[in-house]
Amino acid sequence: MADRFFPNEMPDFVEEKEITMGSEEDSLTRLLSMPYSSFSSRLKRAGLDLKESVVVETWAGRRVRDFTLYSGALGTAFLLFKSYQLNHNTDDLTLCSAIVKACDSASSHSKDVTFICGRGSVCALGAVAAKHAGDNKLLSYYLAKFKEIKLPKDLPDELLYGRAGFLYACLFLNKHIGEGTIPANYIGAVVNEIFKDGRVLGTMERCPLMFEWYGEKYWGAAHGLAGIMHVLMHVKLSPSEAEEVKHTLKNMIKYRFPSGNYPSSEQDRKRDCLVHWCHGAPGVALTLVKAAEVFGDKEFLEAAVNAAEVVWNRGLLKRVGLCHGVSGNTYVFLSLYRLTGNIEFLYRAKAFSGFLLDRAHKLISEGDMHGGDHPYSLYEGIGGMAYLFLDMTAPNDARFPGYEL
Repeated sequence: MADRFFPNEMPDFVEEKEITMGSEEDSLTRLLSMPYSSFSSRLKRAGLDLKESVVVETWAGRRVRDFTLYSGALGTAFLLFKSYQLNHNTDDLTLCSAIVKACDSASSHSKDVTFICGRGSVCALGAVAAKHAGDNKLLSYYLAKFKEIKLPKDLPDELLYGRAGFLYACLFLNKHIGEGTIPANYIGAVVNEIFKDGRVLGTMERCPLMFEWYGEKYWGAAHGLAGIMHVLMHVKLSPSEAEEVKHTLKNMIKYRFPSGNYPSSEQDRKRDCLVHWCHGAPGVALTLVKAAEVFGDKEFLEAAVNAAEVVWNRGLLKRVGLCHGVSGNTYVFLSLYRLTGNIEFLYRAKAFSGFLLDRAHKLISEGDMHGGDHPYSLYEGIGGMAYLFLDMTAPNDARFPGYEL
């Protein structure tokens, strides 16, 4: 199991101090001690440099083969939009829009509808970028294209390829364009289908909602309960629906591993080894933070903190990205900091991002860390690390891309 992650030898907490020239402390220790304003400035510079590398390696005006946010060109566009939000550099917005245009063409016949892996994000990001550019004609075009997306009857319910992922795209548009952009009755119909499917496999006595993805009853953020429940908590639920969500999450807490980690699926309750956003404590922790915020139940906050402890101890993964890497795991601490204001969670986010800043490139070059099957992508590679670095400049506003809103 330990071959999946680096031992976390960083101190549980380090007081910030001004670093003097000639300090004998190692480079990571100096980063952890650095005042946050100086640290975030260094991350910002590194994030912007990485953004340029990602653009060169994934775009340069070439034909789009993979349009998705997960591993393709749209992830680069999303990173550019993040950079634009931070710096208000219109060159970033212009290039973002150009890449979305290419992705629009490449995805025009795609049957995938979601935000992370489907056409939903192409139309949604295209509309949001058009709004920021003041191009009302283009905004109307992408909104019209979004509303043309048809949901197949056999669509699953999970986040990456299912109804929850399409629902996220609807909520993304409403957040960034304006409430009601996607009407409440349309969103309600999607929500109803998710609950209808979940009740078929769920049992009121134990777990009211349950879902399958290729025959597996997954628990994690990417394909299972955590991801579906997370998106549902962003919509207005009836009292009975809210209770179903609450009791589903409390069932997950009840049947977590003694370590505080979570199984990847119902069928895999004896293998406590995955500490990823996609499977395990990190994705579940983000969902529990949302539950604590929505329901005001201390049990959810306590469980989120316990899951974060698993991430702190076993979350320095030998991968760099968002889906199953250190970058994604860092958002657990940012989410808890945003909810609680506890500076120790911000320190832990600082520690994980500092580890990446200080060591990721060296570890990847030496073969001790996996750069991702798509090494410049948003979810698997350094695109996600760049996004995290830029997000760290305003930790109260940081959100896991494609998951938190």
